[in-house]
Amino acid sequence: MALRRRRLAQRRKAVGYTQESLAEKLGVDRTTVVRWERAESEPQPWARPRLADALRVSPDELSELFADVGPAQTQRGDRLFAALKNPQTADLAAVTHLRQELARLIDSYDASPSVAILPDASRLHSEVNVLRAHATGEAVRRALRGVEAAASIFMGQLVWDASQRRNAQAALNFYDQAAHAAMQNNDAEAEAQARLRRSFIALYSEGDPKSGLAQAAQAAQLASRFGDHTLSAVALLHAGEANAMMGERSACEQALSQAESHLARMDGDDRPTDPTSAGQLNRLAGSCYLRLGEPKRAQSLLEGVPPGIQKRRKSHAIVLGNLALAHLRQRDLDGATEMLHQVIDAIEETRGGGAVNVLFAASRELRPWRDRPDVQEVMDRTLALMSS
Repeated sequence: MALRRRRLAQRRKAVGYTQESLAEKLGVDRTTVVRWERAESEPQPWARPRLADALRVSPDELSELFADVGPAQTQRGDRLFAALKNPQTADLAAVTHLRQELARLIDSYDASPSVAILPDASRLHSEVNVLRAHATGEAVRRALRGVEAAASIFMGQLVWDASQRRNAQAALNFYDQAAHAAMQNNDAEAEAQARLRRSFIALYSEGDPKSGLAQAAQAAQLASRFGDHTLSAVALLHAGEANAMMGERSACEQALSQAESHLARMDGDDRPTDPTSAGQLNRLAGSCYLRLGEPKRAQSLLEGVPPGIQKRRKSHAIVLGNLALAHLRQRDLDGATEMLHQVIDAIEETRGGGAVNVLFAASRELRPWRDRPDVQEVMDRTLALMSS
């Protein structure tokens, strides 16, 4: 039976190393790292401290990673292998395997850098496109379009995040593909997700709150058609932020109130859409009041984000970044620098694009106090992060 140290491989990916780059850092051959992860060997005593340092774990935690050995998981079913060799034979069992692989990749998002997930996600996205183009039978084609929409949304998220929110056009192309597949399936939920993601590009990359507002409002309307209160609320929260960007306080607060109303109507069957609903409410409302020039109110809201959001490291890093801005705009430099160190810690682990942008904004606002040692330390760490 083939064995694997899955947690060891997951930790390597979480800190941003490929097998090749980790081997290069440690001065060993790539096959050495492969054998470690296949549970075929263990590092020599002299290599363990350097490996623990590279993986950012303690010696005891490293020992636990090597002790965690289990059977290798079968990544792909026979049906999927057969379908990829002959796309016309694709059936619902093959689609199920693709859907499961996509779910695993999405689950890894908050614990891994987007650049580490992109190769597998891109491969899966391409395979879905090939099968969808050649599959016979409407049920299979419809199922593949559903996976295509979800995979395209995820690819847009990854390429935008990996580019630190600079490569907007590539993300938009993926969201357009997702929306097209969703409309072919008459899937209002997937179309709403694609529209919502387009609003993120307009708001946070293009600096176009008017377009972002239109996309978020459309997403909210689509979500309301099938009674998804969580998705409706998230879309309305971003509509609120669009209004805050334009200085429209009344419209912003109206959107926040509508979002809160949707969340209050959630039942136990509603699925949360991107982190927890309460976390989204406080996180986006806090961001709104930062933009409206009320940092004290923003701080109160951001400090009320539930602890559960900490499990979603990339979202949590944005919360910490906005908290740093709230402290900074109240001239609380001690609080701001403390938060920014936590933001940098999180970015070093996840390379989350949204938090990077917030960090850079905070660093620019810190410049008048760069003579302070604590401020200079944050700015040095930020520059080091940029150079890496």
